[in-house]
Amino acid sequence: MPDAKVGEILVQPDELAHRVSELAEEISADYAGKNVLLIGVLKGAVFFLADLMRQLDVDCEVDFMAVSSYGVGKRESSGTVRVTFDLQTDIRDKDVLLVEDIIDSGHTIASVLEMLNLRQPRSLKVCALLDKSERREAVVPIHYRGFDIPNKFVFGFGLDLDEYYRNLPFVGVVDLEKYKPPS
Repeated sequence: MPDAKVGEILVQPDELAHRVSELAEEISADYAGKNVLLIGVLKGAVFFLADLMRQLDVDCEVDFMAVSSYGVGKRESSGTVRVTFDLQTDIRDKDVLLVEDIIDSGHTIASVLEMLNLRQPRSLKVCALLDKSERREAVVPIHYRGFDIPNKFVFGFGLDLDEYYRNLPFVGVVDLEKYKPPS
């Protein structure tokens, strides 16, 4: 394992695989007979989206968007959401499932949902791997939730720590007292 100064492993690889499989079953049942457009929020949702998509039993398309509310090296959202890469697909009259790695304050996802709703999808739902519900400041509907986690700084399985360690197969909590950014 990279020297990421893991304080604890919050979600083990087998727990991730099991929960992603359960979510895929729920989503497949809810979208049976429909085509669904999965929108992955870059960069963090890539691993989750890939694993989820491979297990769906419905026809699906995929597209990506990148939004940012964090500055480089920041651990708290600035509150200002910028779209840094937009969808290539017209979502009008489509069933859309927004796939996100983590929702904490909810401000970013609330802004993204507002933007997407203006594009008039037939339906728009949210699937989040991780939910820091105790940090919630904005009301956001989470239709499919992987894990409700405590308010700790997490990384791995797509989530970064200073743009590193996304490739870890688990969700870990960093020990900020021991962590030094890679040089």
